[in-house]
Amino acid sequence: MISEFPKLTVILRGYEFEDLDTIMDAIQHEDCAVEVTLNSPDVFNSLEKLVAKYGDKMMIGAGTVLNLDDARKVIDCGVKFLLSPVMLETEVLQLCQENNVISVPAAMTPTEVQALFTKGADIVKVFPANVVGEPFFKGLRGPLGDLPLMAVGGVSIQNVSSFIEAGASYIGVGSALFAQEAVKNKDKVTLVKNVRDFLKRMEVK
Repeated sequence: MISEFPKLTVILRGYEFEDLDTIMDAIQHEDCAVEVTLNSPDVFNSLEKLVAKYGDKMMIGAGTVLNLDDARKVIDCGVKFLLSPVMLETEVLQLCQENNVISVPAAMTPTEVQALFTKGADIVKVFPANVVGEPFFKGLRGPLGDLPLMAVGGVSIQNVSSFIEAGASYIGVGSALFAQEAVKNKDKVTLVKNVRDFLKRMEVK
């Protein structure tokens, strides 16, 4: 299941459904997943409609999942993965396993990272990545080996290659990816270009 997860997750926070639909329509054929955060307007209705419309074309997930109740609600919407800014309880990770949903809880220390994998996390989100910095990822590889880690928080097109080189297997990027003007103007050419430029910068030789 994790082998099918794209290296780039586009994080969409605070968008109304119309804007979400604009973005998804533009990037539906690009090699990325899309996360809609729970602190977005009418989010569960939006998730259901997006999964129905685009779920067979790209991987759609939910973000800012904080507890078991959140997890149940987004899984009922049909998401394929969920992210959290916190560690998440074992019950949430088990629920994900039972429903074939990829779990991406967050950690900020080596102890937290290892604890989450022990509890059954599929991927661990290192957040905020810009606080711990690229050396954190490189430092973990020595004692813990190659782990499926996602860098989220402060990652941009300027520094993403450094995180990949340091050992981040996955990247999550939000406001740094799309200009609000491009979304409001439904400038799908620019939206696609932004994703493709970011993916190209992730191709570390």
